[in-house]
Amino acid sequence: MTELTLSELAAAIAGRKVSSLEATEACLERIGRLNARLRAFITLDAEGARARARALDADLAAGRRRGPLHGVPLAYKDLCHVPGLPTSCGTRTAEYFTSEIECTAVARLSAAGAVTLGKLNMTELALGPFGDNPHHGDVDNPWKAGHVSGGSSSGSGAAVAAGLAFGALGSDTGGSIRLPAACCGIVGLKPTYGRVSRAGAMPLSWSLDHLGPMTRSVRDAALMLELIAGQDPHDATSSPHPVGTPSATLEAPVRGLRVALPENYYFDGVTDEARAAVEAAARALGSLGARVETLRLPDPAALIDVAGILARAESSSIHTRIARDRPHELGDAVRARLEVGFHVSAHDYLQAGRLRARLTREFVDEVFGQVDAVLTPTIPEAPPLRAAVTAPPVDEVVRRMGRFSRLTRPFNTLGLPVLAVPAGFTPDGRPLGLSIAGRPFDEATVLRLGHAWEQAADWRARRPPV
Repeated sequence: MTELTLSELAAAIAGRKVSSLEATEACLERIGRLNARLRAFITLDAEGARARARALDADLAAGRRRGPLHGVPLAYKDLCHVPGLPTSCGTRTAEYFTSEIECTAVARLSAAGAVTLGKLNMTELALGPFGDNPHHGDVDNPWKAGHVSGGSSSGSGAAVAAGLAFGALGSDTGGSIRLPAACCGIVGLKPTYGRVSRAGAMPLSWSLDHLGPMTRSVRDAALMLELIAGQDPHDATSSPHPVGTPSATLEAPVRGLRVALPENYYFDGVTDEARAAVEAAARALGSLGARVETLRLPDPAALIDVAGILARAESSSIHTRIARDRPHELGDAVRARLEVGFHVSAHDYLQAGRLRARLTREFVDEVFGQVDAVLTPTIPEAPPLRAAVTAPPVDEVVRRMGRFSRLTRPFNTLGLPVLAVPAGFTPDGRPLGLSIAGRPFDEATVLRLGHAWEQAADWRARRPPV
């Protein structure tokens, strides 16, 4: 049962072929058997999940279906406030983050009938791409023990890949949905900035944060997006731009869509395997009628500099209390990254915001005036050994973090929708990742391209050896 996709399970429950309680028990059994190795969950609400599943089964028996996710077990990154459960944000403090309201995205999924299994592990304060955590344990890669799971939504990636949950929410400030999606061989969508409310979720950088779905299939990601997207009075940055029903257009032909492979930056320093995987995806889309071409993109160096200034200043401002009053509670790399933010001047911060707006306009006009989507690797290499990339000294760890997330960070500055999908595997079984970036609020096109590639690829039936 746990090998079903979210959409397949939802249909099976609606058709009374399986109950929500059976699906929930299947997840709980796998969590009990595998979580000691994977360390994907921080908080498990087994009894709450069972009670919710029983109630939903009773509703369905009485002819009441709550929504498209009726009875489907999900789990959430532990920066989402869920009433009754602690929100540690990956710190040693169980109740590090509190909110007057439930995380809007979680509330919308619950209203659609989802069952909450619990809260998922993450890099401390969402400040890291490798999935290590000194307080709750390092999240292990389900495909290759001892290798990085990606971060900071590490538990989300591992839980979905290993069948501990049928879908999850992650957050993305510099790649934190897409990196674990790539490392764990699943689908992750960073929507357009403002598409999904961040209300009720711990902020890291209010000008760069995104919430989005992490799933086993593109169809699942499209369905979750439809449910969580939309304007929210609790988040002034949320957009009223209609999301439509991208799941309904997934099967539309990709013939005639213009797809670009970057000539510069995005293939610099990547492994031959990572490059070959993206090029293979481009050829597959070309065989389906997409027009594949190469394109020189605006130099992303300024985008990365802008993101660095904004993220450092905002994260340090948000987490001033723990960084100043209780720095001994933080991991070395997280403490070092927060400390840098205290030295960003107001002048540099304001200038970065102005430059970001200009660069975004120029990028969108220049690139998406010519093509409909851009294909890049998600990570520059297959998931590396965790011990190798997290070994001190701290300044070297921070440098490795920057290198590992260098392909994802520019798109946070731009606020564009980006879909991360699996792109194959190395000979030793480690996942490789493809990213598809599109125009603002055009998630439908990136999802359609991702679905077309997913259907053409031969890796879809593979499952981690756990």
